[in-house]
Amino acid sequence: MDEYNRFVDWDKMDVTVQSQDAKELTCTEFQELKQLARQGYWSKNHSLRAKAYHKLISNIPCRTVTPDANVYRDIVVKIVGKRNSSSLPLPEFVDNSLVPTYCLNAEGIGAVRKIILCIANQFPDISFCPALPSVIALLLHYSKDEAECFEQVCRILACNDPSKRLIDQTFLAFESSCMTFGDLVNKYCQAAHKLMVAVSEDVLEVYSDWQRWLFGELPMVYVARVFDVFLVEGYKVLYRVALALLKFFHKVRAGQPMESDSIQQDIRAFVRDIAKSVSPERLLEKAFAIRLFSRKEIQLLQMANEKALQQKGITVKQKRQNVHLAVHAENFKSEIVSVKEMRDIWSWIPERFALCQPLLLFTTLEHGCSLSRFYSHSEGHEPTLLLIKTTAKEVCGAYLSTDWSERRRGGNKLSFFGTGECFVFRLQPEVERYEWVIIKHPELATTGSEPENHASPASSTLCSSSVPSDPSDRLSPFLSARHFNLPSKTASMFMAGSSECIIIGGGDGQALYLDADLNHGRTSHCNTFNNQPLCSESFQISVLEVWGFRD
Repeated sequence: MDEYNRFVDWDKMDVTVQSQDAKELTCTEFQELKQLARQGYWSKNHSLRAKAYHKLISNIPCRTVTPDANVYRDIVVKIVGKRNSSSLPLPEFVDNSLVPTYCLNAEGIGAVRKIILCIANQFPDISFCPALPSVIALLLHYSKDEAECFEQVCRILACNDPSKRLIDQTFLAFESSCMTFGDLVNKYCQAAHKLMVAVSEDVLEVYSDWQRWLFGELPMVYVARVFDVFLVEGYKVLYRVALALLKFFHKVRAGQPMESDSIQQDIRAFVRDIAKSVSPERLLEKAFAIRLFSRKEIQLLQMANEKALQQKGITVKQKRQNVHLAVHAENFKSEIVSVKEMRDIWSWIPERFALCQPLLLFTTLEHGCSLSRFYSHSEGHEPTLLLIKTTAKEVCGAYLSTDWSERRRGGNKLSFFGTGECFVFRLQPEVERYEWVIIKHPELATTGSEPENHASPASSTLCSSSVPSDPSDRLSPFLSARHFNLPSKTASMFMAGSSECIIIGGGDGQALYLDADLNHGRTSHCNTFNNQPLCSESFQISVLEVWGFRD
């Protein structure tokens, strides 16, 4: 075919999709490259894609001393020797059972293992990098020899631009990316997330497969299209495509019985056979139709998740690493919800707090119906979970991201605070979660700038109480109100408290009002988005509980 065919088994490739039309890649502007990558400009010409990859990778900013092709030629014989390359043991930082072949010939399959071992020699700081075999196998298709492929992979690994994240190289980075993906699923794939919660005891274990879907199960033609865009736009593309895969899985499999005893295995099988239901073009179209958070906001969320793992000492992979959500039945007792219901709620909260156990802070059965006691027991804890059971057996509640002490910032005035990770929910008579309306419907606000000076007092208070001094210290580093131009006072409401009442929710969605005696409450509801009411418009409280999060 061309000079880049040394490692390719063309009998396994679909050559009908390959075009021999002579094309050149002359543009250098990011926006133009972005459009060409998304359109698949170089996807149907093997030689052009190789040249595009070479150009994009050579422009990656790297460490001063980055191993190149000459280094590979110097070390490969010393490291590999005369051993059969197909039987070479791989380093622990990759999954030995998941080395894709991607239509490589025998020489190419052996070359993958040789390059991995040489990278392990040159990058001793890599401790966990399960995506590496897939990246090497793909780039071998577009390399003249092993040394050239080695150099390109090294440039990706040695990228030193802090704003350009490429491949996870530690367990901490990988695990926090899984938590971040879980947070994004919770926001953008609620129907699929609901299915995961229903059929899996541990949703984060399912979401920890997200990189495997892309760099293990996805067919080579699809991986290459994803990689085209990834080299231009970066890590965020991977989240987009994984979310799209989950959306398609739910759409295709909804209502059908599981094909195996494990939802993980079902998703893997779906991704492997995705060509039966979704084309590469349709997959990318779906991925880029998702109105995802900005790269900066995702980076801040990743930082918060990394910090949560570090604080718990979870930085390296262990053989029995239990970092996922669990509400232990033997230690949990609530007068409002069952263990199963609490686990369902736990599946909705940000992943970094799913590492914690619930801790009962306040209950009206023990502490009485006093709002001052409610505050005294709740303050100092962030986040908290509010649960309410009415005398009509309705059960509802709220996940509250911010410490109730923030209410004092407004003095004696009722002021609003909280972040976009807050939400209210209903468990009885039916399960329903209601997000903060601005986050669920981002068309109601624009991101990226501060509210103007003439903003309403309520929205100004919300902004001032949400801005963190250290982004990773705040519980919602990327969803604080400063990221939104709030259109009105009501749109900024989420939580507020005074000596007379508590208000939770608001804006254009659900709102919950509790009187000072904690015996009576009211709800308000807007039918703009066809949600069912949180509970009765006026209700008597049977039991109220506040839960914190224990390390």
